[in-house]
Amino acid sequence: MNAPTVSSPTALAHDPALPAHMQAMVIEEYGPPEALAQQTRPLPEVAEDGVLIRMNAASVCGDEWHLMQGLPLLARMETGLRRPKRQILGLDVAGEVVAVGPEVTRFKVGDAVFGWCEGAFADYVAAPEDALALKPDALSFEQAAGVPISGLTALHAVRNRGEVKPGQKVLINGASGGVGQFAVQIAKALGGEVTGVASTRNLQLIQDLGADHVIDYTTTDCMQSGPYDVIIDLAQSHSLAECREALTKTGTLVLVGSAAAPSLTGRHRWFKGTDRWFKAVFLSLFSRQKLRPMASVTARNQAALQTLVGFIEAGDLTAYVGKALALNEAADAIRFTQSGQASGKTVVTA
Repeated sequence: MNAPTVSSPTALAHDPALPAHMQAMVIEEYGPPEALAQQTRPLPEVAEDGVLIRMNAASVCGDEWHLMQGLPLLARMETGLRRPKRQILGLDVAGEVVAVGPEVTRFKVGDAVFGWCEGAFADYVAAPEDALALKPDALSFEQAAGVPISGLTALHAVRNRGEVKPGQKVLINGASGGVGQFAVQIAKALGGEVTGVASTRNLQLIQDLGADHVIDYTTTDCMQSGPYDVIIDLAQSHSLAECREALTKTGTLVLVGSAAAPSLTGRHRWFKGTDRWFKAVFLSLFSRQKLRPMASVTARNQAALQTLVGFIEAGDLTAYVGKALALNEAADAIRFTQSGQASGKTVVTA
C-alpha cells in the first residue's frame, strides 16, 4: 500500500508568519501523567485534504489516563506494543485555521473551527477537513474544545443506541461529567423526561443543563427510582441486574465505556471491563430489554458533528468547562479529570 500523500508547504494556502517549530506535550514511554514532557517539535505535516490549526484550546478525554499508560494491555496491538505510537495526546481541538491543503473547500485561513484530531496537546494541530466544523459564535474556544468526542459519544448513546423518543423517561447516571452534560441536553432536545444523577455539589449544574429531576447519589440509590424507558449508564456504579430492575420490561440500557476506575487491576489490565459488555449482549438474547454497550466515539463523523452544531445554534446545547489549565499543565489536567472531582470538561489552553 502506498503511503498517504502529504502536501508540501508550497502547496498550502497558509499564514506567512507560521513558525517552523512548536511546543507540544509529549509522552515517549508508557507511564503516568508525570511521563508527559514539554518538547519542541516541528509543525505537523498537513494532508492535501487537511488543515493546520493554531490551537486555542484542547480538552482532556477520559480514556487518555489509560491510553498513556498503555492500558488495557490488549489495546497495545493498536497503540504500540512497547511505547506509544501517538506521542502527542489530545483528540479534541478548537482554534484558528492557519493553513489549508489544496483539496480543502470548506475552510480558509483565519476560520475559527473545532473538531476531532490527533495530537491536540500542542501549539499547532493537523486535522482532516471532514473532522471539523466552524465554531459556533455561541461557544468560546474553551467550550468548543469540550464538544467533539464527548458530544459525539453522548449523541450516539442517546439518539442511536438509546433511541430516546418524546415522552420517554430517561436516566443519565453520571450526568455532570464530560459526556453526561451533553447526554442530559441531547435527551431533553429529543423530548425525553430526564433524570440526572450526580453528587451534591453538581446537582445545580445538571438542573441548569435542563434535567427535569435530579438525584444525589450520595444519599439516594438512583436505581430505586424507576422504572425508566432508557438508562444511559456513564458511571458504571451498579451491576447489570440492578440496572435492569430500574428499566421497564422493554427498556433500553446503554453502557458507555468499559471501566470508570482510574487504576486497572486483574483482568481489567487486559480487557478493561469489556466482559461486562459481553455479558450484556448475551443477556439481551433472552430478554425483551435491550442492553447495548458502546465505546466512546473517537473517529471523525461530519454528519454527527453538524447535528451537534445544529443543537448549539438552536440553543439546545452548550458546553460547561469546569477547569482550564495551560498547555504545560496537561499532566495536571489529566490527573484532575480522573480525580473524581471534575465537573463538565477539563481543557488545556495555548
